[in-house]
Amino acid sequence: MNIIENLKWRYAVKKFDTNKTLSAAQLQILKEAFNLTATSYGLQPLKLIIIRNKKMQEKLLPFSWNQQQIVQASHLFVICIQDHYTSKEVENYFQLVQKIRNTPDEIINPFKKFLTAEIEKKTQEELFNTNKNQAYIALGNLLTVCASQKIDSCPMEGFSPEKYNDTLDLKAHNLTAVLVLPVGFRATDDYMKDLPKVRKEMTESILEIN
Repeated sequence: MNIIENLKWRYAVKKFDTNKTLSAAQLQILKEAFNLTATSYGLQPLKLIIIRNKKMQEKLLPFSWNQQQIVQASHLFVICIQDHYTSKEVENYFQLVQKIRNTPDEIINPFKKFLTAEIEKKTQEELFNTNKNQAYIALGNLLTVCASQKIDSCPMEGFSPEKYNDTLDLKAHNLTAVLVLPVGFRATDDYMKDLPKVRKEMTESILEIN
């Protein structure tokens, strides 16, 4: 099945099969896909929390507008960003560049100086908004990879980040939750699974300039 057919197959699952779970291999693919997601300047200001604990999923249910996918899913992914972001992340990034690529200082330093200045001139609110945008890139990547592996998912903004932060003790890790993604396998009686996908004609959604 090609990628277009996979994307047509994908939908926001309303009911997961509670008897099915992701294999270790499937979970590893999603972990690697998250880690390979494109981010601005490659800085990866994101963290993925993976929950496979029904008691914890049940705790999070009332903070997720009681959307049952939270507890039905095989795994619950919570995409987070750093609560307080500093130019130290630039230093860490270029240390990794040198470790992996052995890039000399004279090549690294001008770009490193530029990125450091870019971060230091922004407020924490501006950095939060910028990094939150990166989380949506990761979400989109995970949705596509899930579809390619015939893993079901349901992207969610409808939850209380503050309650998630408290319940998962995310502040202790300098993190705040920004997006939630239950993953697993659709139930056979999910009323949405056989409905045709509703999308605009491509001529309405795409403008080509030749």
